[in-house]
Amino acid sequence: MPFPIKVCVVCSEEFELKPDKPGFANRCPECSVPEESDQSGQQRMDAIGRKNQSEVNEARRRAMRDLLYRKDS
Repeated sequence: MPFPIKVCVVCSEEFELKPDKPGFANRCPECSVPEESDQSGQQRMDAIGRKNQSEVNEARRRAMRDLLYRKDS
């Protein structure tokens, strides 16, 4: 049984959609390869950045808790 022929939405080339193909089903294998900038999306944080992030998260949790559990007076 032949594999279905698809058209890539990025480059408009035809390709065979094979099982266990990495990436998106509507993109050819060349266009499905992740770019270098996508993998470097996670940046390393120093101690100050982690502290700032934890303070922001704590304030967010406190605000959500106050909104959810406040007594209507």
